[in-house]
Amino acid sequence: MHPATSPTAGAPAGRDHRTPLTRRRLVRGLAAVALAVPLALGAAGCGDDSAGGDGGPVKLSVFWWGGEARAKLTEDALALYTKKHPDVTFEKTWQANQGYFDKLATLTAGGNPPDLFQIDDNYLAEYAGRSTTLDLGSYRDSGKLDVSKFPKSLLEYGVVDGKLAGVAAGENTQGLVYNKTLLQKNGLPEPTTGMSWEEHIAWAEQVAKKTKVPGTQDPSADYKALWVWLRQQGKDLYKGKELGFTTEDVTKWFELWKDARDAGATPTPDVIHEGNSSDITKQLVVTGKSATSWVWVNQMPDLKKNTKDELGVVAYPGDPSAQWARASMYWSVFKGSKHKDVAVDVINFLNNDPEAVALLGTDRGLPSNMDLRAKVSETATDPAMKQSIQVESDLAQKFGASPQVPIKGHSKVKSELVKAAENAQYGRATPAQAAEQFVTACKAAIA
Repeated sequence: MHPATSPTAGAPAGRDHRTPLTRRRLVRGLAAVALAVPLALGAAGCGDDSAGGDGGPVKLSVFWWGGEARAKLTEDALALYTKKHPDVTFEKTWQANQGYFDKLATLTAGGNPPDLFQIDDNYLAEYAGRSTTLDLGSYRDSGKLDVSKFPKSLLEYGVVDGKLAGVAAGENTQGLVYNKTLLQKNGLPEPTTGMSWEEHIAWAEQVAKKTKVPGTQDPSADYKALWVWLRQQGKDLYKGKELGFTTEDVTKWFELWKDARDAGATPTPDVIHEGNSSDITKQLVVTGKSATSWVWVNQMPDLKKNTKDELGVVAYPGDPSAQWARASMYWSVFKGSKHKDVAVDVINFLNNDPEAVALLGTDRGLPSNMDLRAKVSETATDPAMKQSIQVESDLAQKFGASPQVPIKGHSKVKSELVKAAENAQYGRATPAQAAEQFVTACKAAIA
């Protein structure tokens, strides 16, 4: 193994609590990328991209984040590729979440980017916009990159400005996780996919009165909940290079949850803050401070490890077609790589080779290939993971079109939502004032 730093436990696929790259450092790094890429592309033009395809040896550099478990699984899968393609070997580098994107920006700006690298939707548009990522569209069209078994919206969620900038390494979607044991013990109904937001809040109020446990975590600070709600209103988080919502939209969102707090359906602000700032292992549904939490479906196993209670999961409230097959993370190829064809073939292998997919399991989310996902489900022994796969596979029949990949400044938008929502939660601002603060900060973040 080649950790770039001494790793700590990596976040499970889909978690959005990774330490964000500062805007200044990202801009500085990507500004350098803009200068470095033409030089790298020129150098790449001297290389033989057919190496490995006609007997020449290829050494492909690969960079990803994660913990030791992910590193072992990934190295095993890459070793399997080498076993089947002896002329291809790998220079493997990995590290924990923290600092990963700093390192990627540094490597890219220095003219020494990895051939193949892991990226997420916080930064895909940033790197694609700088022409750092290879457009994989021609490989898709030729069939060299087989995405025929991918959910359509999962594939589309890797497209930036008409170019396929990344291919999903795994899939997840939004999930409302609830404490099934608590509900059954008190003779209360379980939430269902398709219930409206108002019905969900009324249900949560009923749960709170009967069990003395708040029925739902307040998700007003949760960007993925806001995003789904906006899509159900015919809006979106982004529209082109601009915000896809107005101050009035956010005011309505904040007012919805102020009413829920006033009705006693949610925890108090201090406990809500705890849920906003905690990682997946300490979400309120497993600490017993709320009957529900708003997470990614594929985080169910990590939640289950931290409670003895039985958990259930359904879609977020409202029309489930507002949800989509989201890439938990992507594989992208450096546009200036000397071995683009081989790098793309490795992505194809990691997503479509039955042995490789079985090795990788669900560490990066549910397999993107639906046929192989079903096979992984059949062999899975973890009940929570089987539940995650089943729920997401069921929801796949209801998914709507994917939104555009988030634009630059997305990480700042997420953090500003937490700040504004907590101002409303603590009563430091009215919903309208908090919404205005949020929208103003967002416009600055994406400028």
